[in-house]
Amino acid sequence: MKAIKKSLTEEEYLYLDFSHQTKGCIFPLHTSVTLFLLSYCDCKIFKICLVVTKEVSQWTRLCELTIPLAIENFLRDSSDQPPTIPIEILQLEKKLSEPVRVHNDDKLRRQKLKQQKADGVGPPLTKGKAKSKVHTQETSEELDSSFESLELKVAFSKLTVQEEPATTNREPSHIRKAKASDLPPLEHVFAEGLYFTLADIVLLPCIHHFLVIISRKFSEKLVEFPLLASWYQRIQEVPRVKTAASKCGIQFLHLPKLLTTSTEQHPNLSEVPDVEEQSDPLFIGGPRPTMAKLMEKGIEVMFSPHPCPTWTLDWNVLPAAVSPKEGKMSSDRALRKQQQLNNLVYVVTNQAKPGDRIVDFCSGGGHVGIVLAHMLPSCQVTLIENKELSLIRAKKRSDELGLSNIWFIQANMEYFTGMFNIGVALHACGVATDMVIEHCIKTRASFVTCPCCYGFIQNTSKFNFPKSEQFKKTLSYKEHMILCRFADQTAVQLPPQRRLIGKQCMCLVDMDRARAAEECGYSVQVISMEPESCSPKNNMIVGVPI
Repeated sequence: MKAIKKSLTEEEYLYLDFSHQTKGCIFPLHTSVTLFLLSYCDCKIFKICLVVTKEVSQWTRLCELTIPLAIENFLRDSSDQPPTIPIEILQLEKKLSEPVRVHNDDKLRRQKLKQQKADGVGPPLTKGKAKSKVHTQETSEELDSSFESLELKVAFSKLTVQEEPATTNREPSHIRKAKASDLPPLEHVFAEGLYFTLADIVLLPCIHHFLVIISRKFSEKLVEFPLLASWYQRIQEVPRVKTAASKCGIQFLHLPKLLTTSTEQHPNLSEVPDVEEQSDPLFIGGPRPTMAKLMEKGIEVMFSPHPCPTWTLDWNVLPAAVSPKEGKMSSDRALRKQQQLNNLVYVVTNQAKPGDRIVDFCSGGGHVGIVLAHMLPSCQVTLIENKELSLIRAKKRSDELGLSNIWFIQANMEYFTGMFNIGVALHACGVATDMVIEHCIKTRASFVTCPCCYGFIQNTSKFNFPKSEQFKKTLSYKEHMILCRFADQTAVQLPPQRRLIGKQCMCLVDMDRARAAEECGYSVQVISMEPESCSPKNNMIVGVPI
């Protein structure tokens, strides 16, 4: 890897130098590597960083896969006949019309109400006070014309470096007392909502090429995409986007202002399905009819016996860094985490052989992987986690222990392609458990998983539920969703009977997972972890290839 500076006026850039037999090649740095390197950069110009798009969602699939493919097919059509607009483009236009949801939604909507009232009865709020001081003339000039609404102020404040912290004043009484139903909605600034993310970067070349074709051949159709046109114009106001686009050969279109204010929409927009699949809210009755239906087919709640319910690690003699107490959690929670680890560690240590490779998927702060690496020094342990801070905490604990058989990979699990013998996952959320099991089956590795967040289980581009043939013949998708919904009702504060039903639903959902793995040549057990109080989500699915 090298840094190069062509002249005094040109900026430095990083590249990978690859020597081939015939000719040297220059490869651009992978995004994850670039972001990692930028995290160590003190230069404030690089404040313009990007939020990583969320995985395992229909929205991410739309941005990263289906829109690029749809635009590629659209560009291949050289016909002069009016084109069929890709449904993915219509989905994006519809998405941009939806209200924005952010964690401080109420606060921002009250600020917008205050701004609207100020604009209605007097001069607008002073724009100068709302603007942040930035460190480059280019950034300042590009932002001067951008602060036209509260949404834009909030959005661009994330892309600038403030000299001084902004002072916050309490809102007037009439603003504080306004009902939530009377607050104005927040409008989209960028693709994800208010903030500039990688989704905008991924979408930009696709939408640009789409608009180029439409403007050249079928310009009358441009008015059907006012929100897309507004987004396209707004992207150009982000500092350095124009410069970067120019280097990539993108020459932005100058769209008529009429387009961004048009109220016309595509005639089929109302019929376009939402980007995110909405679960059916009309669950009539409880899970008992579904459970009875399964019983009629001979499928009943059944746990395999725990192989050693009283076994426990001697946490008092283990180094402090092995304990979850080093993972920044309360003593009560750390005790429950130790109990959970007792269950997983017992199963894994009884399966592992010297030289085995063990992968801790969705590893978080490394509670599982660090214990396994310490207890199994002859095995290689790899932690897969997409959150950098979690891996930093895990590596710090690992360094304290002096572990030499542990590796850390910051990535989503589907990008891991290495061979391994045992896959583990403690409380992998929703379909993440299914992704872990699928990954293990493809590699013919054993798996030890503890599922979580059953209510988030839903059909995706990779998985359809129920999974096993036995459950498919008995239950519909909606009936499976009912089981998942009630499987999440196991919290300790719920009535005992309610928790019992939740536990039974958990078992049935996991039995479906187990049956599906058995159909792939595995011996699978659904075990209840001990003690039961270690977690409301205390199921453990253990699979071994036959």
